[in-house]
Amino acid sequence: MARRAASRWRPRLPSLRLPSLRLPGGLGRWWGRRRWWSKILWGLFALLVLAPLALTIVYRVVPVPATPLMVLRLFEGEGWHRDWVAWDDIAPVMGKAAVAAEDNLFCRHDGFDWVSMRAAWDRYRSGVGRLRGGSTISNQTAKNVFLWDGRTFIRKGFEAYLTVMIEALWPKRRIMEVYLNVVELGPGIYGVEAASQAYFGKSAAQLSAREASLLAAVLPNPRGWSAGKPSRYVAGRAATIQRRIGQLGDLLDCLG
Repeated sequence: MARRAASRWRPRLPSLRLPSLRLPGGLGRWWGRRRWWSKILWGLFALLVLAPLALTIVYRVVPVPATPLMVLRLFEGEGWHRDWVAWDDIAPVMGKAAVAAEDNLFCRHDGFDWVSMRAAWDRYRSGVGRLRGGSTISNQTAKNVFLWDGRTFIRKGFEAYLTVMIEALWPKRRIMEVYLNVVELGPGIYGVEAASQAYFGKSAAQLSAREASLLAAVLPNPRGWSAGKPSRYVAGRAATIQRRIGQLGDLLDCLG
């Protein structure tokens, strides 16, 4: 019996409890705020960097369904007339007219016309007018596809970042194709197909050099000027653009 009792006996060891780790009050609040700010920063990174990057990759092959400007104009009460057409369904002269009107060095620059930007800066420093000029078709494509209208430095900063992205990921012909499909060409009219139908009653593939030049002529002020009923100024501007197309020569080589 003594042996059984001895075999059942087990020594009792004291239980060990580790103290819970608690940060001091100020340090704990700092750590909590740090985690909160970390989530915000990661959210901003995803919104401002990853989302545009993903869309840029997608839009290299997929038509752009809508732009912020289209949505804004719709809420302002304007219509939404727009038909996406592939590059091969746009008259070749239309892209050339856009280059002649807006960005003569489109096929040569990396998204930024540094010569024009420097000239605009020199004019501004000399007190001749406001700071303007130097905007390229690549800049305008980035703005039209992703951003809102305006001239703030914040928006221009985003525009520059997005310009670098599309120049790196899209060939020049794709940049022009997207530009010609999303650009505003009249109240509620977006893209050369809708504009061609509205003003000339034909498809973008059938545009003549004169008609393409008229569309390009209104690009700086599409809500104030009309390609269908051009003023004397717009008609003269279109004639200059049409003449310039023949002068650009090899500067149009990226458009095929």
